[in-house]
Amino acid sequence: MSRASNGHPDASAAHAEFDNILNFRDVFETVNNYSGSRYGPERRLYRSARPDDASSKDRRKLIEGYGIKDIVDLRSKSEHIKQAQNHDAKVASSAAVPQDNAALAEPLKIPGITYHEVNISGSAFERSLLRKLSWSSFGKLIGLMALGYRMEAISILGREVMQPRGLIGLGFDSLDSSGREIRQVFGILAEPSNYPVMIHCTQGKDRTGLVVLLVLLLLNVPIDALTHDYTLSEAELLPEKESRMEEIREIGLTEDFAGTPPDWAEKMQAHVDEKYGGIREYLTGIGVDQRMQNSIRKVLS
Repeated sequence: MSRASNGHPDASAAHAEFDNILNFRDVFETVNNYSGSRYGPERRLYRSARPDDASSKDRRKLIEGYGIKDIVDLRSKSEHIKQAQNHDAKVASSAAVPQDNAALAEPLKIPGITYHEVNISGSAFERSLLRKLSWSSFGKLIGLMALGYRMEAISILGREVMQPRGLIGLGFDSLDSSGREIRQVFGILAEPSNYPVMIHCTQGKDRTGLVVLLVLLLLNVPIDALTHDYTLSEAELLPEKESRMEEIREIGLTEDFAGTPPDWAEKMQAHVDEKYGGIREYLTGIGVDQRMQNSIRKVLS
């Protein structure tokens, strides 16, 4: 196992330590090593893709190796339902075909860790996308949903709104529409007893990337280090790219959505600065008051 100079697991090799958790890394180890300067404490804030399929060894490593106490899950209710169905199907399959995988008998949530579920792409974000549809497309979407053709309905939104907006445009939409949810996440991060904490969504790339970016902007981490942290996800997610592409195409999107635009972090910072006047003004505007900001800065200093 590769280790950094401080004796802890090297973030660049962390994914190799897990059987079934992708895109895992220590946020500050990543930006500190990249920049050659210390911007925050290591072993305090982690990010990853979904840990639902974590093996028994993976679960022990999260708790015993990294000391993770809390997990912030940014996924939607439909994603939770789908993952629970996948888990149940695997359990049923294992009963028919014996296999040595103790993790299948484990609950999706890891015992010993406190979970905070915050759908970062909540109702306000969904409404912002729906408003961008033409009336005829909106009517088709409602009709398909009413008939139970959910994926076909979502593909209309994918082709006509999400694809043209791209990952950068959708990032802007999240910043503008998901303030209530982002404030909820920052409320969790402002509580020192929740650390060490891990933030994840499905891929741990864009929604997780947006929250991590806002935290790092608050701590004055340089934009090139933020870009480095964000773009690491593309290579980290390669092992499941084929299966992800099936899901992406199913909702009317192209391969661009599996990538990490190199100017994504820079564009997010510019949007926050130009539209809101800066990170502190943005956070204050969505309800992350000075006390919460100071608490986060203190616990991550």
